[in-house]
Amino acid sequence: MIERQRLRELAAIAGLSVTAVTTAEPFPELWPVLHQRIADGRLRGMDWFTEERALFSLTPRNLHPTGQSIISIGVPYWTPSITPPDDGIPRGRIARYAWGKDYHRTLRKRMEHLHALLEQELGRPVEARFLVDTARIVDRAVAARSGLGWYGKNTMIIVPHYGSWVMLGEMIVDIPIEPDPPLRPRCGRCAACLAACPTGALVGPYELDAPRCISYLTIEHRGVIPLELRPLMGNWVFGCDICQEACPYTIAARSTIDPDFLPEREEHCFPRLEWILRISEEEFRTVYRGRAVLGAKWAGFARNAAIALGNCGRPDDAAVLEEVLARHPHPLVRGHAAWALAQLGGQAALPTLRQALAREEDPYVRSELLTALDLTERHRTTAAHVDV
Repeated sequence: MIERQRLRELAAIAGLSVTAVTTAEPFPELWPVLHQRIADGRLRGMDWFTEERALFSLTPRNLHPTGQSIISIGVPYWTPSITPPDDGIPRGRIARYAWGKDYHRTLRKRMEHLHALLEQELGRPVEARFLVDTARIVDRAVAARSGLGWYGKNTMIIVPHYGSWVMLGEMIVDIPIEPDPPLRPRCGRCAACLAACPTGALVGPYELDAPRCISYLTIEHRGVIPLELRPLMGNWVFGCDICQEACPYTIAARSTIDPDFLPEREEHCFPRLEWILRISEEEFRTVYRGRAVLGAKWAGFARNAAIALGNCGRPDDAAVLEEVLARHPHPLVRGHAAWALAQLGGQAALPTLRQALAREEDPYVRSELLTALDLTERHRTTAAHVDV
């Protein structure tokens, strides 16, 4: 047995500044919610999240049969002093959690340190399972039941003093630890996060339609971004922080300087969009080695940059889109560059789009070019009617 206060002291030594404890008992109350989310299509596109997986995730001992307690851990990462350069260059935005080293590795390393400290403290081996968004457990449910934080209306866990700027992980251990009580939700009537979501992914309090979420679209989704969502994605190229930035608790979060979560160069937080569109796959892997951004894949990252440039670029940025349309090896990127060029270039883009259509052989890219030509022609017709 170990006292909760002593556990927190050891966790702080290991770099885990926020901890709470719950039992390893099942979470049966989650099943109706998860079942309904799947049935309503709120998780469509994530084919791996099946009802079978959901049922498995409700019982922590499926992962660690001898588990008695779950240590819910959190690492804050809010650093408000880092802002994009004021240089007039169109840049993408990367979600703050991905600015530094890959959080999966960072949190696991720190939990391994805590595990070693626990064994030293107790004088015996401790059977443990380390979980960082990589196994079948519902992280946020553990955090809520343990009192680490409470569910916000944006479905994020809001942690006292830190808002939702906290990385979550769990340790299932074979030692009994007195559990912490859950916290009372404190969102009240506030719905700032729902109002802030540009794509309408937050369809109601505590309910996310994942396929409309910018984080899902820029990271998990491997294919074509729906036309109607592209203009709503702004300049996000990996993840999204909008609903977090709107939350009063997150606005008031304590600043945290954790070297592992700090960017080492501008490409790790506010990369130039033209740079993303021109880099090779090898350079992409080199610049983002050991970082979560690799999860978007090279083609997905460039696809996201094309959309972002179409949303926030300048007319003279059309040149890089023309280059992508002519030379990029991945059809997914060429197709989205066609859309972006139509947004950015207006009537001036018509010759380039027509030339690209004449030489393009890929059926998907041709469909994007036809759509881009149609949009541009319609804009020209509308403008002519306005002039008259």
